[in-house]
Amino acid sequence: MRTLIKNVTIVNEGKTFESDILIENDIISKIQSGISEDADQIIDAAGKFLLPGVIDDQVHFREPGLTHKGDIETESKSAIAGGITSFIDQPNTVPNAVTQELLADKYQIASQKAYANYGFMMGGTNDNLEEVLKTNPRNVPGIKLFLGSSTGNMLVDNPETLENIFSNTKMLIAVHCEDEATIRANTQKYLDEYGEDIPMKFHHLIRSEEACYKSSSKAIELAEKTGARLHVFHLSTAKETALFRNDIPLKDKKITAEVCVHHLTFTNEDYETKGGLIKWNPAVKTQKDKDGLWEALLDDRIDVIATDHAPHTWEEKQNVYTKCPSGAPLAQHSLTVMLENYKNGKISLEKIVEKMCHNPAILFRVEKRGFVREGYKADLVLVDLNDSWTVDKENILYKCGWSPLEGTNFQSKVTHTFVNGNLVYDNGKITEQKFGERLLFEVQE
Repeated sequence: MRTLIKNVTIVNEGKTFESDILIENDIISKIQSGISEDADQIIDAAGKFLLPGVIDDQVHFREPGLTHKGDIETESKSAIAGGITSFIDQPNTVPNAVTQELLADKYQIASQKAYANYGFMMGGTNDNLEEVLKTNPRNVPGIKLFLGSSTGNMLVDNPETLENIFSNTKMLIAVHCEDEATIRANTQKYLDEYGEDIPMKFHHLIRSEEACYKSSSKAIELAEKTGARLHVFHLSTAKETALFRNDIPLKDKKITAEVCVHHLTFTNEDYETKGGLIKWNPAVKTQKDKDGLWEALLDDRIDVIATDHAPHTWEEKQNVYTKCPSGAPLAQHSLTVMLENYKNGKISLEKIVEKMCHNPAILFRVEKRGFVREGYKADLVLVDLNDSWTVDKENILYKCGWSPLEGTNFQSKVTHTFVNGNLVYDNGKITEQKFGERLLFEVQE
């Protein structure tokens, strides 16, 4: 199968240039102007921009065990509609993916159901070091540790266990950092005052700056002591950004950071109108924090933009504070949100591609993806930067059927998504066939 994309503007590796691109089967075979080879499919993409497919390094697609909220099929379908061609899913499903057998079960499900390429993190607990150490770095992206309890009961709070995991694995360790004791004390204070129905506007004071900083600084200290490769998921405070470096290239960094789209988009002021729909762990915090995160993203202390896509049902999200689960769906809209920030002059297209496509590939050592390069897998996305649309119930693809962005008007649109050379999303139409493959990772001695 040959696909030829003509007259397109490619954004890749810090450059923006016009070219044609030829895809043969699942590989990018040629990038140059004026390609005249025969092709089974020719797309004239004049006026459109071509980016590498987005690699989302943190999603919760809810399968197995929580499929009333979302599943690998529905959520990967929403992902390709948003230009995400590869995702890394987290282990707090039911049961938690904390044994090699349970991890293999998730891979088996994805092999039948994934529209996008997939990787699954191995979960660490207080007592599964032996299982963690059996993980194959060639076909599993890393180890996930919850250093603050979130959805699912996977809190790792035994200092000896943590040191053992950090000292004994060469794989990347990704962490959710919030200090549990601080959160418990803050929660109790508000429970005493309000009972179960704590106003949502206090969420960022319960899961506070102090809780985040205390946990992430401790994790970094341990990584420095043991030499572990540490990736801190979803930074939410300006204070934490000071813990990270921007004076060495990403490939040489052993300690890295991610920010999620929602922490770049919302602030605690939005709890007034959005309520539980924007309740995340870690919490959306202040304007000062949002500004600090943007600054660190642009000066390269923060390496990756992700979603932490975590659907819950509408009904679950209407509960009182103590029973309202944290998390929201974002995979279909993350690239569009960042393109809107480009339109508003906050970030360049090249920087968006670096943080959403190149850097996840470099950080997780994803094999032959994340770049528009000859010989690489043809995971590609076409966007129209001048096609406005509004998020509404009719065009939301998440199984849960809602989005915290509902009613938002965007000026840019994802028009085509290719996964392994296959056109899987074409102007709102999704192919019936699923072409997602298991991600592979380069192992460095």
